[in-house]
Amino acid sequence: MARIAGVDLPRNKRVEVALTYIFGIGKHRAQVIIDKAQVAPNKRTDVLDENAIRRIRDVIDAEFKVEGDLRRET
Repeated sequence: MARIAGVDLPRNKRVEVALTYIFGIGKHRAQVIIDKAQVAPNKRTDVLDENAIRRIRDVIDAEFKVEGDLRRET
């Protein structure tokens, strides 16, 4: 199970959809993150390897406020 930004992503969902479970990431931002991380959008969260998860996590940490940081700001 992939854990990004303190959120366990649901199993057996496309990465594009699973990222929307993180507060502050909608469909458009999920597509941008996937493009920058160079991960196939049709890939399922069950089959993500550690390198893909790390690339996604790095993009989110570098460019977006999500979860706790965003909740504190609002």
